[in-house]
Amino acid sequence: GFDPPHQSDTRTIYVANRFPEHGHYIPQRFADNRIISSKLMIDTPTSPVTSGLPLFFVITVTAIKQGYEDWLRHKADNEVNGAPVFVVRSGCLVGDIVRVAKDETFPADLALLSSDREDGTCHITTASLDGETNLKTHFSVAETSVCQSVTQLEALQAVVECQQPEADLYRFVGRITITQQDEEIVRPLGPENLMLRGARLKNTKEIFAVAVYTGMESKMALNYKGKSQKRSAVEKSMNTFLLIYLGILLFEAILSTILKYAWQAEDKWDEPFYNQKTEQEKQQSDFLAFLVLYNFIIPISLYVTVEMQKFLGSFFIGWDLDLYHEETDQKAQVNTSDLNEELDRWSMCLQIRRVR
Repeated sequence: GFDPPHQSDTRTIYVANRFPEHGHYIPQRFADNRIISSKLMIDTPTSPVTSGLPLFFVITVTAIKQGYEDWLRHKADNEVNGAPVFVVRSGCLVGDIVRVAKDETFPADLALLSSDREDGTCHITTASLDGETNLKTHFSVAETSVCQSVTQLEALQAVVECQQPEADLYRFVGRITITQQDEEIVRPLGPENLMLRGARLKNTKEIFAVAVYTGMESKMALNYKGKSQKRSAVEKSMNTFLLIYLGILLFEAILSTILKYAWQAEDKWDEPFYNQKTEQEKQQSDFLAFLVLYNFIIPISLYVTVEMQKFLGSFFIGWDLDLYHEETDQKAQVNTSDLNEELDRWSMCLQIRRVR
């Protein structure tokens, strides 16, 4: 069958379709929808250049900010996907045997074959997956636990069968069939035999395991719920106020249209013979004209200012020494600056543990 490539991708915009993809995300904002709709009203007396420049500026600024943040996510993906891993043969696909040393991170979802311990067990921590810092014990089947060298693994004849990939971190059903002296031995595999990608090996010198799920089929990748445009509370509030201003804008356009026809009710205000329109066409044209003339009630510069403030604020979060972890030499990392203002809503950070 087809083996998925052993890499994860958390980007929201791709190089091949950067502009089409970005054009999909930008209009999801209510303000941008309002601006774009006003530029599509071509039946107005305003210049398309002066009407289109604000839209072009807003989208350009937002595209540069989101493109830069997406490039940072792409760099982080490359660091994970390009991490060196010792394997018995080149590549890391489903069915490959992988050697993982102490304190190294598992590169894929692996079924434990053996460890340097006599009982074939190992300890791992899954803090990066579920927040649990306690060590968990994983086991290998007795028939494979004796294979503690490359030579023994090369002589091993076994087939691993398991369920289709799913996101549940604590569920795994499979079996391993080992052929020894023309006899097939079948052993069940469960969550205690599966070591998840992103977990780290502890208190064990080295282990050998077989790759079961790789790339975007690993449980860590299946639990990744990116590619959705997140909205902060401030942006939601701005959209609410924008609805109010939009209502004022429609009221002004309707009132101005009514007052125009009340003032120009006499025949002398009729259109010249070469520009005759029906009454309905004139009303629609005048309404759209007033709508565009009054559309500056919506402060476009406000959205540009907010975007720049979020972008620059993300740098100050990374420079904050109070958020620097000296032991691991890690600073605070901002994955998306659209949620910076959500930090002030936190009063405490709790660690949730799963009781099983």
